[in-house]
Amino acid sequence: MLTRERPSVLLYDWDNTLIDGWAGITAALNATFTAFDRPLWTVDDTRNRVRVSLRESFPVMFGDKWEQARDIFYETLTHQHLDHVVPMAGVPDVLEAGAAWPQGVVSNKAGVFLRREVIHLGWSRFFGPVIGAGDATADKPSPAPIHMALAQMGRIANVSVWYMGDTALDMQAAKAAGVTAVLIGNADHDGGIEHAAPHLHFPTALDLRARLRDLA
Repeated sequence: MLTRERPSVLLYDWDNTLIDGWAGITAALNATFTAFDRPLWTVDDTRNRVRVSLRESFPVMFGDKWEQARDIFYETLTHQHLDHVVPMAGVPDVLEAGAAWPQGVVSNKAGVFLRREVIHLGWSRFFGPVIGAGDATADKPSPAPIHMALAQMGRIANVSVWYMGDTALDMQAAKAAGVTAVLIGNADHDGGIEHAAPHLHFPTALDLRARLRDLA
């Protein structure tokens, strides 16, 4: 019988799970807001408000001018996003411990930027599939990108697949995909642990690393 106690595959969200790239995202958003004469956001605003992918959020935020706003955002991000990418505390050790399993990334960050950041950090050796927004037929919370990653790995969705993230949306995507929803951190920026309702919870990356080392 399949169990959640030992994974067969490890899939990760990216922003605020493996890396802290919120400063770069905030700068790109603020360049866009400036062009549209809108109030600027702080990094905390971005961390607390950004959940779904740009192709879902910008039409709501900018209406029929969302494509113009998208172009400004991506132009800004292209020039400086790598300057702001740093690993979350303890994450390099998590990936080393997780190397005992097939690993991949499923994020709502645009795929082209996501893959550049993986290369920039020297983490390509850890991951098979690196799936970003726009790569699958729909973005999280749809299960499509998780299923796409698993298909590339020759795996099927079941509870032995762990999908790890920091938000309720990540947990929703995991459950929709039929895999184990694993919360990293306490989701204080997203309504807390009870709101996220994970199958498994690790308060910190160091707790996750310890579990993976034990299971390996």
